[in-house]
Amino acid sequence: MLKNIFKIIIVFFIGAAGGIFSDQILWPYFIERPLFLEYSLEQNPVYITETKEIFIQENIALENAIQKTEKIVVGIETKTKKGAIAQGSGLIVTSDGLILTLAEIVPKNSSIIVWAEGSPYYSSFKNGDVKILKKDSDSNLCLMKIEAANLNTVGFFDFDKIKLGQRIFSISSMFQETGNKGTNPVRAPALAVSQGIIKYFDQNFIYTDISACADTTGSPLFNIDGQVIGINFINKQGNLTTISGPVIRDFIGF
Repeated sequence: MLKNIFKIIIVFFIGAAGGIFSDQILWPYFIERPLFLEYSLEQNPVYITETKEIFIQENIALENAIQKTEKIVVGIETKTKKGAIAQGSGLIVTSDGLILTLAEIVPKNSSIIVWAEGSPYYSSFKNGDVKILKKDSDSNLCLMKIEAANLNTVGFFDFDKIKLGQRIFSISSMFQETGNKGTNPVRAPALAVSQGIIKYFDQNFIYTDISACADTTGSPLFNIDGQVIGINFINKQGNLTTISGPVIRDFIGF
């Protein structure tokens, strides 16, 4: 019995020694031979290549869109012969000075100041640098012309691609007093940005979650790519509503 146990122990040690010899000496020796290299029996190294995807953050896209569109937003101030003042915004439609705004901002027989790209253009009632080409109270749109050239413009958004929840923003002209001219205060516009999403829409109007205030009157609405979606007004219920691009283009004639 004892003799058999010794045999088992001897076989175990011989097997262990053979395994160590094969792993540490025999296998490394043969793996370097040409026959083994031909069949690639050696363990190949594993290479890990790190890949990175770069995403443009949404706030950077918004900043780029604002830089693209801020120059096409104009400030408009009108004054009737009775002294009533209306203020709002508009947008440059063509590089030679076509300006779109709301009809409510431009009362009949009023003097007009249009601030475009930081420069004022004046019209004293029926004469001056600003001419009204077309005005429609039903659609609340007004098309004007200023004597200018090489103005910045952007394109209109393809209305067929509009979606609920789409990110949008508007740029408004906020008039601030910058001094006095005689007894009259001098006002110039500064730009303000509001952003939100499209809540619902139809072919004529777009409704967003941007809050209505006096400064948003006539402000253009843009998508995140800086294309014109429409122009804002405050409806009878006091809510901000956007006249859609197709309505605007029909009014302008292109």
